[in-house]
Amino acid sequence: MGNKEKFNIDNFIVNAGKKISLSDYPTLFKKKDITKEEGELLIQRDIEELALLQDVLYAQNNHAVLIVIQAMDAAGKDGTIKHIMSGVNPAGVKITSFKSPSITELDHDYFWRHYAALPAKGEIGIFNRSHYENVLVTKVHPEFVLNEMHSKVKSVKDVNKQFWQDRYKQICRFEKNLAENDTTILKFFLNVSKDIQKSRFLDRIDDPKKNWKFSAADLKERAYWDDYQSAYENAISKTSTKSAPWFIIPADEKWYTRYVVGHIICSELKKLNLAYPKIPDVEKAALLKAKEALLSEK
Repeated sequence: MGNKEKFNIDNFIVNAGKKISLSDYPTLFKKKDITKEEGELLIQRDIEELALLQDVLYAQNNHAVLIVIQAMDAAGKDGTIKHIMSGVNPAGVKITSFKSPSITELDHDYFWRHYAALPAKGEIGIFNRSHYENVLVTKVHPEFVLNEMHSKVKSVKDVNKQFWQDRYKQICRFEKNLAENDTTILKFFLNVSKDIQKSRFLDRIDDPKKNWKFSAADLKERAYWDDYQSAYENAISKTSTKSAPWFIIPADEKWYTRYVVGHIICSELKKLNLAYPKIPDVEKAALLKAKEALLSEK
C-alpha cells in the first residue's frame, strides 16, 4: 500500500467520558484512501500478521485478549469474525456466541456465564454478543429483567434510570478488573444503516442458502430500531474507558468493516510488546543434549 494507506484510529475510537450520538458516526466511511481491491489485500496482510501475533501471545502466556463484538442484526458480526480469525491457530482462540440466558444462567448474576467464557492467559477470546445484552436488549425490553429474579426489581417500574446507571458501573468494574489482571479488552460496535439491514434481510429471504439466517423475530426487533440506537448510545457513552475502549466501525461495506477491525486488533496487540519466552541456560543445555542424542541415532 505504501503511502496511500492512511489509517487513523481516532476516526473509530470513543474516548473515555465522551457522550456519543450514532448519527455522528458514518455507517459508510466515505473518506477512504483505499479501494476495495487494496483493502482486501490489506485484510490478508492483517490476517497473516494476526496469526504471528497470536502465536507469540500463546507462547508467552502472559496476556489474554478479549474482543467484544456488538451490532444490530445483519451488521456482519459472524462474517467479520470468520474472516479476521481465518489464519489463527484454533487452539489459542475461544469464540462464544451468547443467546438468551437459560434458567440456570438466570439463577446467577448476569456476569456469571461471561466469566465462564473468558479467555485464559495466552488466548484470544471473542464474545459474539456479550454482557452488553444486559443493557441493550433488556433496555429495549425491560420486562426481561423480571426473569432475573432481582431482589430489588418487583415490577417493570423498578427498572428505572438508577437501575441502568448501576449496571453501567457494574460493567465498568467488571472490565476494569479484567484489564488490571492482564486482559486486553477491545470492543467493537458494527454500525450498520437501517437501509442496508433491510437489504441484507431481503437477501436472506430470497437466497435459499441464507434462509436459516432469518427469523420473524429479526423483523420484530427491527421495529425497535430507534430504541436500540438509543440503548447503544447510552451503553457506549457510559462504558468506553481507557482500559476497555469502544470502537464504532462503519458496517455498510463488509470488506471495509473487516479491514478496520482487523487492523485495529493487530495495532493493539503490538502494543503489548509480545515476545517468545527465552529459554534458561540450563534448558538450552538440555536441548543441545537432546539434539545430540537424536543426531546420534542410527
